[in-house]
Amino acid sequence: MVALIVIAVVALFVIFMLARTIRIVPQANAGIVERLGRFHRTLSPGLAIVVPFIDRLRPLIDLREQVVSFKPQPVITEDNLVVSIDSVIYFQVTDPRSATYEIANYIQAIEQLTVTTLRNVIGGMALEKTLTSRDDINNQLRGVLDEATGKWGIRVNRVELKAIDPPMSIQETMEKQMRADREKRAAILTAEGVKQSQILTAEGQKQAAILKAEGERQATILEAEGQAQAIDTVFTAIHAGKPDTLLLAYQYLQMLPQIADGQANKVWIIPSELTQALGRLGELTKGDGTAT
Repeated sequence: MVALIVIAVVALFVIFMLARTIRIVPQANAGIVERLGRFHRTLSPGLAIVVPFIDRLRPLIDLREQVVSFKPQPVITEDNLVVSIDSVIYFQVTDPRSATYEIANYIQAIEQLTVTTLRNVIGGMALEKTLTSRDDINNQLRGVLDEATGKWGIRVNRVELKAIDPPMSIQETMEKQMRADREKRAAILTAEGVKQSQILTAEGQKQAAILKAEGERQATILEAEGQAQAIDTVFTAIHAGKPDTLLLAYQYLQMLPQIADGQANKVWIIPSELTQALGRLGELTKGDGTAT
């Protein structure tokens, strides 16, 4: 019975020693081994063997890119306005030994360094420039952080500003200004539309007037040409028929009722040739009566 207990204790001791001796480091991780309290070596991913009770393996360090979001920080701009800035840092541990021994808590150190750098950068900018210069602010922050964290074995890959929130009073003023600008642009567009409408209407009326004048002109020309042709036809017919004074007198007698029609016709002027023709017509009429 005692032998079994001894064997069990020895087996447990052997298992315990193996567990303390054989260590497995996962991929994208690194382990710091200290021998008798001093740095001994850095374990890479895979199987590793350490000396129990002499070597101590510190907590594993993640070598992947990490993202840390910091709570909003109040920052004063150049024009003495307090803005709240929410930032995000993307960083990666490149030297596990430096990250372990050069800085006690690199996450807290990066946060405080980010806040300090933000206040220095934003303090030299006005509010309007701060709201429109995120890329410049990000680049300045990344340059300062990367330079400062290099000795800690950390590389800062990206710095992003999630939000820049001005005070509520400033936000209300900006909203009013934006609303006024939108109303101004809407009024300008409306005025431009009315102007274009009036211009198009005037152009249409002008074109209509021109077309109407052209139509009346063509109608007048055609009418005049028609009258000229009619007169020419009548004139040609008259000359072809060779009318004498008796025919002209007869035609004049037929036109007398139309000439006399009208209140304004008070005085008639009768040509002398027509008087002679009427006289001859009367003689012929008498001669016909005598004859009959």
